[in-house]
Amino acid sequence: MLEAIIWDMDGVIVDSEYTFLESKTEILHEAGFMKDISYQYQFMGTTNDFMWQTMKDELGLPKEVDFYINEMKRKREEMIARDGVRGIKGAADFIKELKKSGVKMAIASSSPKIEIERAVKELGIAHAFEALVSGEEVENSKPAPDVYLEAAKQLGVNPKNSLVFEDTKNGSIAANRAGMFVVGFENPDYPAQDLTAANYIVTNYDGINFEGLSKHF
Repeated sequence: MLEAIIWDMDGVIVDSEYTFLESKTEILHEAGFMKDISYQYQFMGTTNDFMWQTMKDELGLPKEVDFYINEMKRKREEMIARDGVRGIKGAADFIKELKKSGVKMAIASSSPKIEIERAVKELGIAHAFEALVSGEEVENSKPAPDVYLEAAKQLGVNPKNSLVFEDTKNGSIAANRAGMFVVGFENPDYPAQDLTAANYIVTNYDGINFEGLSKHF
């Protein structure tokens, strides 16, 4: 029985991955590390602390992790102020339809809680979710299952009766490790991710409904 649908946010609900990719690449260039934007693909779905600590260790970045996180946040805020919170096509409408079915829903994202709250508010879907779980609230970043297990706990559901929408390698592995059914969202606007940990792949939200998703349980 399908008890809950749990969502990643960036790249699945919100068109925001470009703000991470571009800001981090720009910061590295300013620091003298001329990495291509593709270097950042490996970090899609992970927390700010994890990605910047990894880059500091790999590249020998001279400043503290908090400096780079704050600089990334500043650059991303400038982009969001310019572009607004951009929703993935069809995501908000699909979520509103799923809400009518009565299924429990949560977001389990590596992004800071304040960003999750802002996104659902601006997209008009805050009412659809019974829990908003950030990577800040758990010990281990995706691909560890922590954030998904915490979402299931807050919803009061069995992880094995939960379905997840994910668009990254790290995220799909995390949901899989949590014992959840994983729908890989292969976003055509972003670099192709390894979604082999997903049980099922979609490229858009057209033609998907609660009844169809329930058939996997």
